[in-house]
This record gives sequence, structure tokens and C-alpha cells, in this order.
Amino acid sequence: MHAQIVLYDGFDPFDVIAPFEVLAAGSDCVGGELEVTLVSAEGVRTVVSGTRGLTLAATDQLDPAKPGAIIVPGASGPTVGDPDEGVETIPVLLARAAQTDLAVLLAKGFDNPELIMAGVCGGSLVMAMAGLIEGRHAVTHHLGLDVLDATGVRAVAARVVDDGNLVTAGGVTSGLDLALHLLDRWYGPRVTHAVEVLFEYERRGIVWRATGREPLEV
Repeated sequence: MHAQIVLYDGFDPFDVIAPFEVLAAGSDCVGGELEVTLVSAEGVRTVVSGTRGLTLAATDQLDPAKPGAIIVPGASGPTVGDPDEGVETIPVLLARAAQTDLAVLLAKGFDNPELIMAGVCGGSLVMAMAGLIEGRHAVTHHLGLDVLDATGVRAVAARVVDDGNLVTAGGVTSGLDLALHLLDRWYGPRVTHAVEVLFEYERRGIVWRATGREPLEV
């Protein structure tokens, strides 16, 4: 089983590190059978985040043929500014990532029945802007929910949204909840609880799924 966490220029560091730490701890709990790696569409390289020039190293190329999960982070940077004046806002960084070879590899990932495609914060917007999740249920940071709607995605304002082979999470810290949910899907509640205890963190909110009774408006 592989958890491939994607790096691209301008990524948000916490969107990467939070799931990396949780999944690495989960891997320890199952004897190392879950391989957790930082990858990029281009292969081995140093990737500059959108936060104060912080860099992380991709140690392999993203491989959509591997079973497990591909996790796409959001971007970090200003939320307002004029791109014509050289201001690289978060929407600009996300749109740029959606126009690279990353989009091609993510599309192949959706064709792999042994893969969960996951997004933290703006990661779902990368997939949406690449035209990969139209008609699917997903969430992103609350400031981007209208963008999801505009791309034809069925936006849900929840902490984590599980739409089968697509699992997405809201704002930056929700990467913790997404990773714990993935551990729960793969290995069950005891492994997941052990990681919660280790991190002294309990998952927040209900994982939204398109199942069960429709609630009445109140």
C-alpha cells in the first residue's frame, strides 16, 4: 500500500506534513506495510512551497499505477492581489498546478480502481480545475467552495467528504482528519485510535457521505 503526497510549486506545507506524519505513524502501527512518500509529477526534485520559501524534497515521481492513495495539497500564498502585477495568489498557484503534467497523472489515478484520490484544502480545487471531479461531492477551504460549485463539483461544507474513491478535506488542519479517515478505511478503528492517542488529537466532525436519510430543513 502506498500513500503518495504530491508536491508542486507553491504547495502549502501543513497540507503535506500533517497527513505525512499521521500516515507515517499509522504505517508504524501496521509494521511498515504502508509506504508514505513525497512525490512530484516531475520526479525527484526540491520543491518550493508558498510559505516563506520553505522547501521539501520529492523523493520519487508520482505513480498512478500504485495502489493506495494520492494526496494533493492546497497552495499557500496571498488570497488577494493582481496577478498582472506579479502577485501569485492561491487561485493562481492552484490553476497553474492544474495545467501541468500533474493533471495528466491525476487523471490516470482516477482510472486505477485500487487508488483513493484525496485532496486537502485547495487540493480538491486542483482536481476540479483540471476537470477531473465534475459531478462529484467534495469540500475545500470555505473560501473556495464557490469555485468548486463553478467547476460543476457538488460542494459540501463538511470537515471531510468521502465520495468513494474521492476523499477531500476542508481547511489546512483538516489534513489530520483526512489522514486518520484513510487509516480507518484501510486498517480499522484500533489502528486509527492508536495514532490519535499518539498525537493527542481527536478527529473533528462527521465524515460526510452521500448515504442515509435526507435531513429535513429546520
